[in-house]
This record gives sequence, C-alpha cells and structure tokens, in this order.
Amino acid sequence: MSSDIPQPGSNAAANVDSVRIEDEMEQSYIDYAMSVIAGRALPDVRDGLKPVHRRILYAMHEEGVTSNAGHRKSSSVVGDTMGDYHPHGDSAIYDALARLAQDFSMRAPLVDGQGNFGSVDGDPPAAMRYTEARMSSIAEELLSDIEKDTVDFTPNYDDRLEEPDVLPSAFPNLLVNGSSGIAVGMSTNVPPHNLGEVIDATIHLIENPDCTVEDLMEHVKGPDFPTGAEIVGREAIHSAYTTGRGRVRMRASYEIEEAGSHERIVITELPYQQNKAKLVEHIADLVNDGTLDGVSDLRDESDRDGIRIVVDLKRGALTDVVENQLLEHCLEKTFGVINLALVDGEPQVLDLKELLGHYLEHRREVVRRRSQHDLDEAEERAHILSGRLTALENADDVVELIREADDRDAAKSALREVYEFSERQADHIVRMQLGSLTALEAEEIETEYENVESEIDRLETILASDAELDRVITDELRAVQDEYADDRRTRIVEDYGTVTREDLIPDEEVVVVMTENDYIKRMPAGQFDPQGRGGKGIIGTKLKDGDRVSAVFRANTHDYLLTFTNQGYVYRLKVYEVPEMGRTARGKSAINLVDLDDGEAITAVVATDDLTDEECLTMVTHDGYVKRTCASEFENIHSGGLIATRLEDGDELVDVAVTDDDGDLLIGTQQGMAIRFPKEEAREMGRSARGVNGVDLQGDDAVAGVVAATDDTDLLTVTENGYGKRTPMSEYSTQSRYGKGLKDIKTNERNGRVTAIEAATADDDLVVMSDTGQIMRTPVGDISTVGRNTMGVTIMALEDGDGIACIDVLET
Repeated sequence: MSSDIPQPGSNAAANVDSVRIEDEMEQSYIDYAMSVIAGRALPDVRDGLKPVHRRILYAMHEEGVTSNAGHRKSSSVVGDTMGDYHPHGDSAIYDALARLAQDFSMRAPLVDGQGNFGSVDGDPPAAMRYTEARMSSIAEELLSDIEKDTVDFTPNYDDRLEEPDVLPSAFPNLLVNGSSGIAVGMSTNVPPHNLGEVIDATIHLIENPDCTVEDLMEHVKGPDFPTGAEIVGREAIHSAYTTGRGRVRMRASYEIEEAGSHERIVITELPYQQNKAKLVEHIADLVNDGTLDGVSDLRDESDRDGIRIVVDLKRGALTDVVENQLLEHCLEKTFGVINLALVDGEPQVLDLKELLGHYLEHRREVVRRRSQHDLDEAEERAHILSGRLTALENADDVVELIREADDRDAAKSALREVYEFSERQADHIVRMQLGSLTALEAEEIETEYENVESEIDRLETILASDAELDRVITDELRAVQDEYADDRRTRIVEDYGTVTREDLIPDEEVVVVMTENDYIKRMPAGQFDPQGRGGKGIIGTKLKDGDRVSAVFRANTHDYLLTFTNQGYVYRLKVYEVPEMGRTARGKSAINLVDLDDGEAITAVVATDDLTDEECLTMVTHDGYVKRTCASEFENIHSGGLIATRLEDGDELVDVAVTDDDGDLLIGTQQGMAIRFPKEEAREMGRSARGVNGVDLQGDDAVAGVVAATDDTDLLTVTENGYGKRTPMSEYSTQSRYGKGLKDIKTNERNGRVTAIEAATADDDLVVMSDTGQIMRTPVGDISTVGRNTMGVTIMALEDGDGIACIDVLET
C-alpha cells in the first residue's frame, strides 16, 4: 500500500495540494449546508416550492398527468420524477407527493389524489402502488405558459433533460399553501393563507407600491389553515407580518350541546397539524390521572363529514371549568411563524410586503418574457402572412414564375428577386397549395393578418409600459381568484387574556371537610342554615366504617390555604381544587391535593389571601410548645410541603393562629385550663425551630388550641361531648408564659375534655362537626356569655358514641 503513495518529484505528487484539515472540513461543511438550504429544505420565494415539489409537478406536466387526464399510479409519477429529475429515494418523493394531495395539510392541494393519502389521525399514506394521482387544476396555474420561455431551465442531474429553475406561478403559492422545512442552522415555517385575501393584497401592492404592512393586513387578516379552527389574538399575526417571525396561538373549535340531564363539549375543528388520535388519547390520560374533572365519557365520532370529538360531562359538572381545563391542556397549540425563503438563492426572513414584492418581481418577469415570446411568434407569423398576401395579389404571375423555374431553389430565388420576399416568405410561398389561392382563403389570411397586427400592438404596449404590464398581472390574478377563491376557514378571535380556572369558579364561602382516611370535599356554606344551639344538626358527610371526621374549616373558593398537619408540615391547597359534593357524599381521596403520609392529618388551616409580612403564624403543639414564625417564610411551598415546626419525639402540632402586633396569646388545654401571656414572650423563630414552653401541663393534660387574645372578643370553648361556653377574653388575666393558667371550663364526665377553642364575637356563626359526620351551624350569639370555671351549655346534641370532632368560626 505504501507503494501507492506519490513520491516527491513524481508527476502525481505535483498534482497533490496540501491543505489544512480544518479548512477542508469547514469548506466541505459549508458546501453541504448550502446544498441542503438551496437544494432541499427551503422554498423559493417566487413559486413557494422546494425542488422536490417542483420536480414532481413538472414531471406530471411533461407526462400529461394533468387535471383533465386520468389518474395515474403514484409509483409511476414517483418513478418518472426520480428517473428524470430528482435522484433521491422514492420514499422521500412519495412523501412529498402525498403531502401535496392532503387537504388537511395544503390550503390549495396541488395534487388530486385517489386512494389513501394519510389522515389527521397520523395514519401514513398507503403504498404508492395502491394510490393514484394527477395534478389539480390550480396546480396547472403554477405551470401555465412554462413553454413560452417564461423561466430559466437548467440541465437535469445527468444532462439528458432540462428542468425549470422556478415555475411561472400564476398566484403567490408560498403564502397560499405555506411551507415548512429544516435546513442546516435554520428552518422555515410559513403558514397557509386564504387565496382570495392574498390576491387582494397582491393587487393592492401593485396599485399602491408605497403601502405599509399594516395596509396589506387590511386584506390578509391572518393565516387561514385548511383545518379551520381559531387564531387567538392579533398581536402575533402583526409580529409575523412585520418582522417575519411570530408565535400564533391556535385553538380548536367546539360547541356545547345539551344531552338530557348533562351537557357535552363537542370538538368540531382542530388546530393545524394537530394529530386527532393523539389528542383523544391525551384527553383520556388527563381524565384518568385526575387532571380533568367532570368527564363521564369520551368518544371520537368523526367521519367523512368532518371532525366530531364528544366529551360527555358528568351530571352537575361545571361546564365552564371543564372547558377551561381542556383549553389549558389540550385544545390550544402554537404555530411558530418563520417566513424564511430563498431570494436569489440566499435564505432571507421576509415580512409580508417583501414576500408579495418578490413574487410580483417574478411575475412581472414571467409576463414580460411571455409577452416577448408571443411577440416574436406574432411578428414571425405577420411576416409570413404579409408574403402570402402579396403572392395572392399577384397570383397569376407568381404561379407562372414558379412553373417556369427549373427547380424549387430557382423558384425561390426568382420570387425574392421580383417581389423582394425574404427567404422564409419565399420558402412558404413555394410550399403553398393551389387551394390556398381561392378568394375565401385570401379573405381569411387578410383577417388573420389584421388580428396578428392587433396582437403585436397589444404585446408591444405591454412591453413598453409598466402600467400595462401590471394591468395584465392584475387581470390574471383576478381570473385565478374568481376561479379558485373560497371562504375563509380559520376565525380570528380576540385574546382577552389568559382565563384561569379560578376565573370561572364562583366566589363563595364553603365548608371543607376531611376525614382520617383522607377523604375530602367542599360544600357551599349556604347549605347550612343557622340552627338554635342544642340541635342535632344535619348530615354533613357520609363516612366509611371506621372512618372519622378529622377537620372542618370554612374557606372561600378563591382562597389559597396553608394546611398544617400533626406531623409539623405545611402544604398549600387551592380551595377550588377540592371537589364540590353534596352533604351525603363521602368525598374523594385527597392524595392528589395534599400528599399526606400514613398517620398524618390536617389539624389547622390558615387562609393566605389576607396575610401580610408583618403578621406571624403562631403554632402550638400537643405537649405545650409554642412559637411564632413570620408569614413571609411560607410564601413558596412546593407540592411536597415544607417543615413548619420541629417536633420532639411523640409530640404533634395541634393548632395555628394568625397574630399581629395587637393582643396576647391564649392557649387552652384539653382539661379546661387556659393561659394568656404577651406574645413577645414567644419570640419569632424560623420554620425549623421547636419553639418555647407555653403552658405547664399537669398529668395527662394536652393542648387543645391557641388563639389571638384581644379584649374585644370572646373565648369560645367546645368540649367533646357537645357542651361549650362563651367567656369575655378580659376574664383571662395576663401572666407569664409556661404557667399552669386559669380554669376555663369544667371537664367533668358530662362535658368531657376540651376539643377546641376559638376567638369569636356575637355576630359570628359557629360550625360544629361530629365524629360521625353530623354538622351544625349556630349563631355564636345564641351561646350565652358566662364566666370562667363554669359547666357551659349544650352546643350540639350527640348520639351515643358520637363526639365533637372539630369546630370553626364563620364571620358573617
């Protein structure tokens, strides 16, 4: 092998150039990139076609596979294209052919297909041996007059034939059908448009060359996708037309139908390039994983008449909410506009005026070259007819001269000498038949000569006048518009901003109930009319055997809640995400809302809407520890929750209260003790701190709750057996923290231990819920005011074995 290496001084070595490998790699890559850019991936701004599409159409034109001919096997078209013009794989050519035939991809399909050419479900076309194709009638407008020297031709890949560099293109195909492609280091994504609108804009530009993009947008409203649907907002359209780039938001079209006792959302049009089968699958996945609530059934009823995806809603489901969830997750898609095309072989990003301007330059050149070609032919014909007319005027002498000539060449020479005919005229006259010497023939020739002279005048006028040239272009564009324009399919709707799910939720007070087995639901607070104290209440929730109510709290549907658990963690909960259900419903699993561990239960809830950075969250534990933490430390809570407080082994977080600069803290215990002390004695600490001792618990006593104590409120105490009392906060004198406190309520056999304490006024309502799910709402004012160390009165009458689970106060 070493013998093949050229030796110094040899002729072969003299022909070898030394180059740096990085320079060679750079140049080779640039050559490759430009080949992809110009020869494969990007459309020409003049006819809107890539080479493969142009070659397919030209091959069909050459083989006569036009719109008025019969369909031909796609494999034949692909073979002709590949063999004569496009030396690449047949699958790539067939894919390009199939796209030209897809009415869901092309706004004006250029191929009339017969057979399976794919679907909006993403199904591939049938094999090329099964499908048939021919040019559509509008495709012929792209090739009209191509035989009249209107465009340049170059040799094909093997120099056997010639192919056009560009098609004459009687309409702006790049804008009408759009184009997409990925080159090396760049990509194009031109959306399709309405033919009628594009032609109107083109004519406007002809008549008003100094117009602005905004002027053109009076005619081109925006992209017009073959699948219809909607475009949301006009700002992105304006950006795309003025800068060549923009992100257009597309939205599926749908309607709401009544279906007996429930409603259904019916999707009728899809965003451009949306795969229908994947959309249905995605909606089903959202329903299965709980992201999309309120859906009972999903069906694809699409047929030859159009798209119809039916989303049946459950009875009682909020249609607006489901609709908004579908829009958020499924029914909107973005089309990234990049108006990149080849201009004189170089890629450029173009605005709307530039796109139309380059097309007009091309079309003027086409019409000019066609007019020159027709003029040359007309002048040639007029020249021949002029000679024939002279010959007819002197028919006898011409016949005699030809008869006396020795041969054909002598006859032609004599004609040129006697009548000053040209070589072409003399040759034509010599070949004339005697039948053309009749009077009728002479009259026809004279009429034809006059028509040709008139045509020459017309063509010379076109070539001499730019205004006349533009008039011809305008007339031809109008003819195409009259023949092929149709109504706009894509509607443009205003963007009124992002509509969140919260915007669609009624703003109302609700009661949220949780159980020890992590079932959760919300109910409108208005369902519970206030009752006099001592009643049994009504059913508030249905419980499974062995389950008990663990928490009840009032909230607003628009509240964001901090939910604190017995294990010292805090989670963020959106109230409107809690399913709304009836009083007798069990609720749904809270696992998708609050990720609680086994044995973890919510013990306190704080609404964040009214929290300020100056306020603190005061936490108290089962064993009597208390601490205050600034509210700002709970601003960013991830789905897995945050540590709210550090707990000693065996201790639990019991209650949380919002406190500010006013008032003291009051801690109540299960054995009826209460201690009030200045809040400053429980200094502010971080989330990970344990806190300080707040109350000196005796025996098996434990903390029941904590409230912010001000003298203008009352302390409301409720025991496990349904008894309670209301005592002015001023009855509890302030002392130092970590004392035993004062007797608040008697916790004898009748009352049982204290379940909870709350700060309230006579204008508030008290919501009480029992372990078994009974719920009662009663005015706080109905609970008589008594002193400390009293038995209290009946708040709620309980069945045997039942007990008070939790309470909350509703401000009225």
